[in-house]
Amino acid sequence: MNQNKETKKSFVHKDGVTYFTKQTEQRVLFLLTLAMLIWGVVDYAITHF
Repeated sequence: MNQNKETKKSFVHKDGVTYFTKQTEQRVLFLLTLAMLIWGVVDYAITHF
């Protein structure tokens, strides 16, 4: 089975700059948003109960 499927890297570091694909950037920001949401809920639960 011969496949010519090209694999894309999710980020490239070139000349001191890191470039992300759009999909990778969206995933990272989504995960950070979820982390902040969870942190806020836990903080609220700790301080109000």
